[in-house]
Amino acid sequence: MKTLNGTKVVKVGLGSCGIAAGGRRVFDALSAKLKDSEVDLQQTGCIGMCYKEPLVEVSLSEDERFIYGDVTPEMVERIVDEHVVKGQPILEWLVVAEGDSAPLQEKSPMTGQQRIVLRHCGIIDPESIDDYMAADGYQAIEKVLKTMTPDDVINEVKEAGLRGRGGAGFNTGMKWGFARAAKGSPKYIICNADEGDPGAFMDRSVLESDPHSVLEGMLIAAYAIGASEGYIYCRAEYPLAVRRLKLAISQARKRGLLGKSIMGTDFDFDLKIREGAGAFVCGEETALMMSIEGHRGMPRFRPPFPAQSGLWGKPTNINNVETFANVAWIILNGSAAYNKFGSEKSKGTKVFALAGKVARGGLVEVPMGMSIRDIVFDIGGGTSSDLAFKAVQMGGPSGGCVPAGLADTQVDYDSLQAVGAIMGSGGMLVMDESTCMVDLAKFFLNFTQDESCGKCVPCRIGTKRMLEILERITGGEGKEGDIELLENLAASIKRASLCGLGQTAPNPTLTTIKYFREEYEAHIYDKKCPAKKCRALITYEVIQDACTGCMLCEKYCPTGAISGPKKKPHTIDDAKCVRCGLCMNVCKQKAITVY
Repeated sequence: MKTLNGTKVVKVGLGSCGIAAGGRRVFDALSAKLKDSEVDLQQTGCIGMCYKEPLVEVSLSEDERFIYGDVTPEMVERIVDEHVVKGQPILEWLVVAEGDSAPLQEKSPMTGQQRIVLRHCGIIDPESIDDYMAADGYQAIEKVLKTMTPDDVINEVKEAGLRGRGGAGFNTGMKWGFARAAKGSPKYIICNADEGDPGAFMDRSVLESDPHSVLEGMLIAAYAIGASEGYIYCRAEYPLAVRRLKLAISQARKRGLLGKSIMGTDFDFDLKIREGAGAFVCGEETALMMSIEGHRGMPRFRPPFPAQSGLWGKPTNINNVETFANVAWIILNGSAAYNKFGSEKSKGTKVFALAGKVARGGLVEVPMGMSIRDIVFDIGGGTSSDLAFKAVQMGGPSGGCVPAGLADTQVDYDSLQAVGAIMGSGGMLVMDESTCMVDLAKFFLNFTQDESCGKCVPCRIGTKRMLEILERITGGEGKEGDIELLENLAASIKRASLCGLGQTAPNPTLTTIKYFREEYEAHIYDKKCPAKKCRALITYEVIQDACTGCMLCEKYCPTGAISGPKKKPHTIDDAKCVRCGLCMNVCKQKAITVY
């Protein structure tokens, strides 16, 4: 990050995470405080440290960068008076300190990351095309149009080894080659921004923080395959991303970067946005195209594949946000530079959304091949509780659960597949010992069952039957043979479902059975939940020697299940108790236990 001609720069992260944490109020407070100064106050997107939002960056020279976390409007005056005016950083509030003048700090949360997709996120103003162009923006499309043939572009992307970041992991250059070779006109480029995995927010953050990088990637792809029209299919639940995309498209058109005769060449290409209604199945490319065409989003049989017959029956190429965000960097820096990162068969970097029981939740971008352990502990800071790390769910509802015993598994396409998980779009849900794995499987299956479009029987009915079994097990009514029945149903659903939703829906259940079978058995045979989460299988009890009779638990109990005289030990009526946990939360003596 460079200052403007020596001007002091202050930036506030205003992605969705920053805004939700109060970033607007911090920005307004800074605006009022700096009103009569020459300090350049800017907005930026998400830098990735969502757990520390709101974030404020202060740079007094070109070689330094100080980032403050958990900033409130009340902290603004001190940050300005001491740091911006006097040049004295406030050490206890700093999250990141970079530059020769930076004070010694513990290891930065950014250590170990390699930012290609996120190279501009949290750095530039996402609503300024000038900021993007000052950071080498649109130089890649200029290089392509003036010095490269479409085949040159395809070969460069192919040599880079860029695989689709939407989940399937197919070689992007090969995919573009199929679309280029297909007969028919017009050809279409589609950006799949219908990010629907619970706990995933990679694409949203890129669109909010660096929308022009996605547009430039689409321009390059369109030139490569011979497309003249493109669509960005973004869920309407991402209003900030949609707004910034619309602004970026408008800015690009005004600069002659979209439309007719781009950069004075004979290359024509324009973009439209289609807002989806939030259907998970529309992440599947054929269902997505049905939705763009104005139909109900339901998958169709393949072949033919979209490269031959896609949108309105014409040759179509579909990639997701992260894939397109890689492209301009590859063109400018070369495939050899991209190949320096990653493993043998999984090149480059991968963006992950760290969520769940992790200390440093947010976005990270790491070289392919880094272990799960290094991501969770070195970058994510370990669990957010005092409990031991138990597992990660990789790939969302379509992915699988990887236990702590396999935490040294490399994060690449082949290694994850070998342990029963998938890369997916990049969700990484961290779990500690308080997580019930049977309940986790039920959560994801409930999601996919709700999101099934209903077109094919194996998915529509099969997932419903699996969910009913899991509900029985967590409800204390599991019976012998339930585990085997789940496995048999899963095999049939995976084999016979029409699209990827049904084919992968059983994965969380299968992997939790594989690695945590003893938890299923405890639920079924012992009628106990080892994690003490399933309400039908737990009992709350007052520890008589610890209870002081303060009556807080009795006051907050919603069903009147707790009773006892003041300053005497209380008791819980198990018949009335609904296992809500409020009594444990309010008890200052820790006198309530669960077994």
